[in-house]
Amino acid sequence: MPPSLLNWSPDAVVFDCDGTLMDTERHWQDARSRAFRAFGLLPPPGFAERAKGVHYVDCGRLMAEETHKPDLAPELTAALLEHFLSLVAEEPLTMPGAAEFVRLLAGRLPLAVASNCPRQVVEESLDRAGLLRYFDHVVVATVTPGEAPPPPSGDDGEAPEAVRPKPWPDVYRRAAQLCGVPPGAALAVEDSLTGVDSARRAGLRVLGVGPRPDHADARRADAWIPGLNSEEVLTWARARVPAPAPGSAPGRVNGGPR
Repeated sequence: MPPSLLNWSPDAVVFDCDGTLMDTERHWQDARSRAFRAFGLLPPPGFAERAKGVHYVDCGRLMAEETHKPDLAPELTAALLEHFLSLVAEEPLTMPGAAEFVRLLAGRLPLAVASNCPRQVVEESLDRAGLLRYFDHVVVATVTPGEAPPPPSGDDGEAPEAVRPKPWPDVYRRAAQLCGVPPGAALAVEDSLTGVDSARRAGLRVLGVGPRPDHADARRADAWIPGLNSEEVLTWARARVPAPAPGSAPGRVNGGPR
């Protein structure tokens, strides 16, 4: 990690879920393969990398477009989500070091999750892994790709706040707001370039996790580490994140907008 992060203390940490906390990328890959097979289609070369971090609705549309079956987008999207939910229920696994890192931070500062997955997927997978109780907030998109924001409602004529999926900055901006800190005081933890772009556009500092992508956009993250089990990041957290107050409880998912 560069000195700019090593010498900095965040006031909140916001995690991506898929591929960062939960080892679900392979579940998404398996779900895509099953959905392709169900319709007698073959995955285009390199599709897995192009689909990484993409909202599942966009992924279903991409699956249809790249196999030259655009009319199948709704069916492929539904099949993709159905297969994914089944796979996660069978085998919820955390990424190496994720559970230890989250527990190390819990009670020290606000923690949130910002994800492109449906709330059901995020909360059920984290709960089955024993991690949901450590998070103060879970933020997911309320507007799917291509969907118009909700119309004005209520006496004041204001629309409910629309939260667009990554790479829009909404999920990270909303997570920082719910944690009660300005975006620049929060750290985003991400494994995909889509997520890095979202967090950076929201104004958060960004820690990339996993193999550093061979793409110029990887530079948008402040640093990349091999995994959350890296001794470097654990040492940094112990040194730069204040210890929890005596008797403080780990975070929990709050009610209301999350």
